[in-house]
Amino acid sequence: QVQLVESGGGLVQAGDSLRLSCVASGGTFSKTAMGWFRQAPGKEREFVGHINGDSSIVDYANFARGRFTISRDNAKNTGYLQMNSLKPEDTAVYLCAATFAIGKRSPTWYENWGQGTQVTVSS
Repeated sequence: QVQLVESGGGLVQAGDSLRLSCVASGGTFSKTAMGWFRQAPGKEREFVGHINGDSSIVDYANFARGRFTISRDNAKNTGYLQMNSLKPEDTAVYLCAATFAIGKRSPTWYENWGQGTQVTVSS
């Protein structure tokens, strides 16, 4: 069972950058793939991106490609979501999740979830 804790959210202006972190404990981090999702009020949970255990496979949602970068440091049991050129429509709670599956976009594939961190982008 992997426990996940996100951090790094906050209130920023449009065009700013943020880096979110997701620290894992209680499992073999390097063997699990990590996904990032977001959920805005009244909307369904939305796939942001995914990275496999050795970082050889990275997948992004269309809206994230070119602005967001997912990475991980297995030595620190930490995953990252670097978000650049933020827009007001990026406002949401951002969550990281862990899975043993690779390349999955549906949240139903992810067994373990963090509590989320709020990102608010003002115009």
